[in-house]
Amino acid sequence: MINILYCGNDKVFDGMLTTTLSILKRTQTKEPFHFYIYTMDVSYLNPKYKALSDEMVSYLDEVVKGYNSENQVTCIDVLDYYKMEFAGSPNEGCYCSPYTLIRLFADEIPGMPDKLLYLDVDVMLNKDITLLYDIDVTDYEYAAARDHYGKYLIQPNYINAGVLLFNLKRMKETGILIKARNLICTKKLVFADQSALIRSTTKKKMLPQRFNDQKFLHEHTVVRHFSKRLFWLPYPHTDNIKQWHIEKVHKVFKYHQFDDILEEFKDLKNKFNERTIKNEK
Repeated sequence: MINILYCGNDKVFDGMLTTTLSILKRTQTKEPFHFYIYTMDVSYLNPKYKALSDEMVSYLDEVVKGYNSENQVTCIDVLDYYKMEFAGSPNEGCYCSPYTLIRLFADEIPGMPDKLLYLDVDVMLNKDITLLYDIDVTDYEYAAARDHYGKYLIQPNYINAGVLLFNLKRMKETGILIKARNLICTKKLVFADQSALIRSTTKKKMLPQRFNDQKFLHEHTVVRHFSKRLFWLPYPHTDNIKQWHIEKVHKVFKYHQFDDILEEFKDLKNKFNERTIKNEK
């Protein structure tokens, strides 16, 4: 079983669907996938912060089973964990959203597998995911690639937490996530969970950039991460182009390598919207 973890709310459903399709369409293995999703409703903090709906979870499960009947999607409501640990913490209003914090509960959730690949939902697989998942992390807490900007601005081995291959068994032994959660509760951190994880790390495995390429798409890129990036032309500015912004992917990045995935995404999303409208009548 290949175990994948996403975290988020209903606003990133497009990301979960496109990322999942890229995994399924670029991977040749017959081994089944188990997609775990941590979600929660914290609309008391922001009206936009609503949990992934049951309909979305059911549809994702239907999609993955279309590729292999043994694939499955498991959605876990982590609201109680969040309220117990992070409610009122200095990082509750962090730079992204509360959903960036909830992967830090992976050691607390019952039944989670010993090996787990966490992915931000703004990534696309360009090659077979087993190239990443099969990396040996036996002696490490996790494996990660460098942050494109952080490796220059902060320190050479500063990691990007958008792609993390967890050795959850080892992480429980070292208490890395307990330490990270304690930091979230006690200190205001620039990059919240990412900063807390890095500060709590005992031993990590550094991955080549091709496993989390945040700026370029090369022939050897395994994971293209559509994170916010700096553009110099026509003037210096940042933009946060995601893979489901299909026109911008074509116009700005001039990528067509993902067209088969994005075409299927458009078709599936239209069917989901039609089903939702029908059920509402």
